[in-house]
Amino acid sequence: MSGRLTMSLLMLVPLFAARGAYAQDAVKVSPDHFTVLLENERVRVLDFHAKAGEKIPTHSHPAYISYSISGAGKTKFTSAAGKVRETPAKTGQATWHEAETHASEYEGTGSTHVLLIELKGK
Repeated sequence: MSGRLTMSLLMLVPLFAARGAYAQDAVKVSPDHFTVLLENERVRVLDFHAKAGEKIPTHSHPAYISYSISGAGKTKFTSAAGKVRETPAKTGQATWHEAETHASEYEGTGSTHVLLIELKGK
């Protein structure tokens, strides 16, 4: 392989690595917390459970709706860029989310149970 071709290929490695880091599937990253309840060509429905203080590694979601079945307190989300936002967690609350990549930590009392409906396609 020529030196020029080798250099070109090496320059592409960070691009593919960054894309892979962005596209981390929540179920693969944290199978103890996320369970797929339904998946088809239009949606994926995830069941999420976590205890207070448990940290979920960085993962991605397409646009989605979350519905809090139980839990009170707040969830801390850390974006891939390191920006932190805290969101109140309230039983019975439905929330719209644009596509995002984040790590999370439930900071309530006891545990939380959330249903996530991820939208596929346009």
